[in-house]
Amino acid sequence: MQDRWLQGIKATNFAALVLERRGATERPLFSCDDGRHFNFAAFWDLAQRLSFSLRSAGASPGDRIAVQVAKSVEAVALFWACVRGGFVFLPLNPAYTAAEVAYFLEDAEPSVLVVAPERLNEMSALAAAAGCKSIHTLDDVGTGSLLALATEGVEDHPATWADTAAILYTSGTTGRSKGAMLSHGNLASNALALVEAWGLTPADRLIHALPVYHTHGLFTATNTLLLSGGSMLFRRRFDVDEVLTLLPQATTMMGIPTFYTRLLQHAGLTREATAHMRLFVSGSAPLLAETHRAFEARTGHAILERYGMTETSMNTSNPLDGERRAGTVGLPLPHINVRIVDCQSHAILPVETDGMIEVRGPNVSSGYWRNPQKTAEDFSADGWFITGDLGRQSADGYVTISGRAKDLIISGGFNVYPKEIELLIDAFEGVLESAVFGVPHPDFGEGVTAAVVGKPGTALDAGAIAVDLRGKLAAYKCPKRILVMAELPRNAMGKVQKAELRSAWQDLYRPV
Repeated sequence: MQDRWLQGIKATNFAALVLERRGATERPLFSCDDGRHFNFAAFWDLAQRLSFSLRSAGASPGDRIAVQVAKSVEAVALFWACVRGGFVFLPLNPAYTAAEVAYFLEDAEPSVLVVAPERLNEMSALAAAAGCKSIHTLDDVGTGSLLALATEGVEDHPATWADTAAILYTSGTTGRSKGAMLSHGNLASNALALVEAWGLTPADRLIHALPVYHTHGLFTATNTLLLSGGSMLFRRRFDVDEVLTLLPQATTMMGIPTFYTRLLQHAGLTREATAHMRLFVSGSAPLLAETHRAFEARTGHAILERYGMTETSMNTSNPLDGERRAGTVGLPLPHINVRIVDCQSHAILPVETDGMIEVRGPNVSSGYWRNPQKTAEDFSADGWFITGDLGRQSADGYVTISGRAKDLIISGGFNVYPKEIELLIDAFEGVLESAVFGVPHPDFGEGVTAAVVGKPGTALDAGAIAVDLRGKLAAYKCPKRILVMAELPRNAMGKVQKAELRSAWQDLYRPV
């Protein structure tokens, strides 16, 4: 599988491939909402100078670089500084609290921590405790102590396709996060597959309103445009009014379902407004079939839905030319195989039969950072990655996700793991037990919801629990509703039945 995608490629690492494919270095690359513009040459030079900065800050090839900063071109360039310098990029959600960041620093042991200037004092002690050689700042307008070190360039490290380029943490149901190691080959092969599948060319101009600390905004969006020669309308965040003004200048947009539901709520979304667009892509959370149909009726564009994971980047995609089936995530991408197996026996199942989705290809992570046990658990005996997602595949290859073997919630494109939240709720005074689950939400795909039972004689205050959680969790993890209940549904063995909770409250967030 690795050999197939490498056919015809002379480059020996991801940075060399970008130079091989990019062509004219003066072509535009980033047009930012703060008025700044970067062509490829300027961006590539910035990445080279930041690579020198990291070396000056104490990093050596193979070291992890932890980054918790706001979205900016410099933040993307910092990833490429790691690729070019042989460092391992470790992006962290800016919404993570200090307590959450402390775990990642302890586990990954980065040599350098880069944070937003306003968090320097808060994070300095954490960095020292984790053994970081230095801590530096980077803001979203091109300043910070890390950039002050970027006085000259440095030769690229001679990395190989097998070298780790990034570690992205993805939690488990136990609440303990694990770091998926993504190599140069993993990222490059997936970007090339998407360029081919989505027909991206130098003529494409992408509306980029996604965050850049996870695979969708950082890898799927930027890597594909770098390799295709296209450019980006780079925005700090998604704003409906602004996106509508950008549509006539753009050809493509990659978003999460929330983007599309909010666009549908705006009267300015019309066929005329989207006439210049070539492609709308949705991912990171399930796109409701009703959203797909409503968007096509309003604009004439069928949203292209795809399926990916932190450990694999993208696995499948509805076709660029061909039927984009609402409710499905399309066909396996080039060089990637998908199979459906029985959850217990792992026997391959017939078409149109629900089972566990497994994938194999050059996109798949080699495993989890310093976690051989979990790596072994998540790969089959014959080398397929066990996604944890349940689904089926049609006779003509389309994959449909039917659920998750675990209790993962995907809200607004972010993974939310119930156990982490339940542990905090259960520690709240007067709480006997809790169950966190996801139900359909028109804006976020799934709404994080908590069912809470109080100790005998205790009158629980849902509002007080919500306030307590907001001080301990990133906002996207906090339940949108906390339901105080007399008891939780259980089976004969005493196990909480979250399926019953999801069924009972499936209309909780539906518009009245």
